[in-house]
Amino acid sequence: MKIRHLLCFGLAAGLLGQPSKLSIATVMQGPRFSGYAPTAVRWSGDGKIVFFQWKRHSDSIRAPFDTYSIHRDGTGLTKLTEEEARLAPPPTCDYDDSQSRCVYNQSGDVWLYDFTANKAKRLTATTDLESAPRFLPGGKAISYQRANNLFAHSLQDGSVEQLTDIRTGKPSPDEEEPRKDPKKELSSQDFLKQEEKDLLLTIKERNALREEARARRRRENPRKPYYLAPRTTPTALRLTGDRKHVIAMLMERPDSAKTAIVPNYVTETGYTEDLDARSFVGDAQSKARLAVIDVATGEVKNVDLGLGDKPKPASAFGLTLSEDGTKAMFTLRSTDNKDIWRMALDAPTAKARVLTTEHDDAWIGGPGVLRAGFLGDGSTIYFQSENTGYSHLYTMPYAGGAPKQLTSGTYEVLEVDLSRDKKSFYLTTSEVSPYEHHYYSLDPASGTKKKLTANTGRHQVTLSPDEKSMADVYSFTTKPDELYIDGKQVTTSPSPDFLARKWLETPIVDITARDGKKVPARLFKPAKPNGAAVVFVHGAGYAQDVHKWWSANYYREYMFHHILMDAGYTVLDIDYRASAGYGRDWRTGIYRFMGGKDLEDHVDAAKWLVSTQGVNAKKIGIYGGSYGGFITLMALFTTPDTFAAGAALRPVTDWAHYNHGYTSNILNEPQKDAEAYRKSSPIYHAQGLKGALLICHGMVDVNVHYQDSVRLAQRLIELGKDNWEFASYPVEDHGFIEAASWTDEYKRIFQLFERTLR
Repeated sequence: MKIRHLLCFGLAAGLLGQPSKLSIATVMQGPRFSGYAPTAVRWSGDGKIVFFQWKRHSDSIRAPFDTYSIHRDGTGLTKLTEEEARLAPPPTCDYDDSQSRCVYNQSGDVWLYDFTANKAKRLTATTDLESAPRFLPGGKAISYQRANNLFAHSLQDGSVEQLTDIRTGKPSPDEEEPRKDPKKELSSQDFLKQEEKDLLLTIKERNALREEARARRRRENPRKPYYLAPRTTPTALRLTGDRKHVIAMLMERPDSAKTAIVPNYVTETGYTEDLDARSFVGDAQSKARLAVIDVATGEVKNVDLGLGDKPKPASAFGLTLSEDGTKAMFTLRSTDNKDIWRMALDAPTAKARVLTTEHDDAWIGGPGVLRAGFLGDGSTIYFQSENTGYSHLYTMPYAGGAPKQLTSGTYEVLEVDLSRDKKSFYLTTSEVSPYEHHYYSLDPASGTKKKLTANTGRHQVTLSPDEKSMADVYSFTTKPDELYIDGKQVTTSPSPDFLARKWLETPIVDITARDGKKVPARLFKPAKPNGAAVVFVHGAGYAQDVHKWWSANYYREYMFHHILMDAGYTVLDIDYRASAGYGRDWRTGIYRFMGGKDLEDHVDAAKWLVSTQGVNAKKIGIYGGSYGGFITLMALFTTPDTFAAGAALRPVTDWAHYNHGYTSNILNEPQKDAEAYRKSSPIYHAQGLKGALLICHGMVDVNVHYQDSVRLAQRLIELGKDNWEFASYPVEDHGFIEAASWTDEYKRIFQLFERTLR
């Protein structure tokens, strides 16, 4: 009874604006405390209603997001029923030329939404999975993929035509073509077949009947089936505007790659179950190539890239067609990640030509650099490039010519949308500062750019159909994402307890690194410093956590830092070398050495804390998850006199065990650049541990495998280290879900710092 009274008092205090002292358990409730962000914002056809996905803070963390609607004037917020949500405008779809209709996939079937009538109509109802529905030029038919093939569906009479005959396995004997080369020496098996046909009348008659049936089938359906090679799957099938050719992107999976297994110990069956995870960096990887299929005959031509022996082995992706379907383009990326080619494709001849090419001695990357498309004229393409050191927007003629740069400066173009007439652009950029994201309109003809958002923070805008109103998911440092319509807030997501508290508008400071670069940082300064400090390391490597918006990825850590501040700790959170938001040179600053300049930035930040914030040099801790866990280990192992304690959460301990897509960019492949892997992997430096180390890892982590921490634990045992501990979380993947797990983990982190830094 006493506990119940305390709980009720705590709730009442929160409602009255006098919340109890912030606790780790409260913070680690996550969105049940700080709220769920509205997502998947879209408008009704008449622009009078906004739809979005959302959950109340009190909803179960395991429950799916619900569909809500609200009027343009901010009134009438309504949670839709399951049936109403099914018939509402879809979150994503493919529009017709007039943008009055769109087609989309829902529960494996194809649906059409009519924005004029505000009605949804189901077009297919099969047990097969239909995917990738698209309007065909003219808007009278759509295409979609089913069972590895492309189909055209008439919206006038409902008729369906199969456009390709792509099959798996091998041709049956009846489908095999007769031998066409009489000079080629017969195999022993073919010889026996021929002898039987010539010797026995019955065999000869059966063969003749089979040949007649085969000829009849070819007359009735001249399309030749195409049998996929083993481990090959069509991932994209696009019909050209004249409906004569299908461009196929074929994904070829390697036969020699080994997939890691992650054991799952806590299951509904009571038995340990194996989860398939991924291969390791440097192992054989899937590769995409392009082919062109003749719709009438089924003839298949592999696309001739027209590059001779110049390119390194490359994989194709990003197949895009002009609105009328007469022009196509795609992108090639070299397997060493250092080159891309944007290519034009002539479908009838299956030949490609180079539109643009780019090279980076480190690796091609940056926001939007793999984005490309056509303007409404069908003759102009747009794309993004880091050629100037920052990702900017360009256009160029599809026929060829010099690219035209539309944006420039020491900022990045983050998102690009075409206007409804596909003649101009809407952009999200960091032009105001790296710490803010704003929305702009851009006229490519005149170069005129207009800023459409005002408030400091991050804006994620969805325009109304008439392009006169904005539905904006906006946040500020202290305010989680909320939906605003024309500047009016229409959702309130956090709990009353969260709203009653005062959150710190963290000041952003610059720290001068040893090479003279200015490293951005957020400073959490306590009212009563205890002389100790904690440095937080954000994850992902290429991510940003120094900014003026609510962090979608590190909001728990932001709130936890308030608890550290209340306990007297100074907390620093830096955007170290390789963080997102600061251009190409910052992004590639860790090439061939993770734990090099990025770790130096943290060491220099620790020195800055001592020299400017009065922190005791012997009382500095460090912590972070994923890449942050990796940096924590490198800090304790290679700069042991800088940090007295550290908590490495779900850390990469050996980069040779991580995935290919991320790691090969930065360190190349382990069998080709062993030095880069050895100097970048903490497990090779574990002998340097002096301070106190806490390792925390989810046991069903299919991203950074639990094996990483287990191998490091064995290494520490063999080295005779005794100042470390290891906490395992049996039901957690890379990103924890359960509040109890989050709470346990961060209690351990707090206790580590209290025990070692006080």
